[in-house]
Amino acid sequence: MPGKSDKSNREPFFPSAPSEGKPGGPVVINEKDDDRRTGSVESECRIDLSESRQFRHKIPGIVEKLVLSCDDRECFAHVSPESIPSRASIVDLIARAMRILYPGYFQESRVDDVNLGYYFGQEVTAFFEALSEQITLAIRHECLRYGLPCTHCADRGYETAASFLEALPALRKTLAKDVVAAFEGDPAAKGYDEVIFCYPGVFAVTVYRIAHHLTHLGVPTIPRIMTEYAHSRTGIDIHPAAHIGESFFIDHGTGVVIGETTEIGDRVRIYQGVTLGALSIPRETIEEMRKAKRHPTIEDDVIIYSGATILGGKTVIGARSIIGGNVWITESVPPDTRVFLKRPELVYLRQG
Repeated sequence: MPGKSDKSNREPFFPSAPSEGKPGGPVVINEKDDDRRTGSVESECRIDLSESRQFRHKIPGIVEKLVLSCDDRECFAHVSPESIPSRASIVDLIARAMRILYPGYFQESRVDDVNLGYYFGQEVTAFFEALSEQITLAIRHECLRYGLPCTHCADRGYETAASFLEALPALRKTLAKDVVAAFEGDPAAKGYDEVIFCYPGVFAVTVYRIAHHLTHLGVPTIPRIMTEYAHSRTGIDIHPAAHIGESFFIDHGTGVVIGETTEIGDRVRIYQGVTLGALSIPRETIEEMRKAKRHPTIEDDVIIYSGATILGGKTVIGARSIIGGNVWITESVPPDTRVFLKRPELVYLRQG
């Protein structure tokens, strides 16, 4: 009747699975089979736990050996109440620096004329606190490692961090020239935003310029962590102590190596796979060569194409020269010179 529910005609919310010989009928559950399955699962779990204990009992002995290995001079460990710089924190410093050097590009919130001062105030203050802490840890670690007299590392950490902050406006202008050089040097670039967001060479050079200034301020360890992080991200290996002029552009970038004592002038452009390296050094002379000039000098307005290898501290590539791809150079090149390999002979064979 209307207004009353008819339970006999009501469709089930979950349709029953068909039972054997009765399609669409209710499922018949055998309680004995269910108990048997439950017991089987519990038995397998007990076996798994037993096997786990069989192997876990080895862990204390392994831990004891690891602890003893920290006393072995052939192994490396930093076991001390004094902390050392944190790689994760230094990587975070790079991200913070990117937000300051390229405001509006690397944060989720909007930056406009109304909140610009607040934005810089927040970012710079947080960056200063984090940077000064890591510099303090790096200096303290050096002092303790080499038994140096106290140099008031906390004061030096704050002072050095403040000096770095004072260089940020000039650093922004230098990086702007690098961005313009990338845009003007690559016809595939559609705009400055694309260059800043996407180009691995711009990221690697930005990190290098941050690290180079910290090196100039005498900060140990941290600059190398920064540039090696950029190396791992981009495949571009730039030593933070190298000297690189303005309007520098690395196109594509993968496989580029720029050694510690390299000197590069202004408006230089290099391509992927370029090595600016050192000649082979005998092992017995490594210590005396640590402070020597081992890497080449590249003068202004030079272009170096992909795969070129230029080695040696006495090697100078003169201004406005063009170095072709895949060449191997260990001697100086005069200004306004083109260096390239002879065209190889190609052989074409018809298939079949």
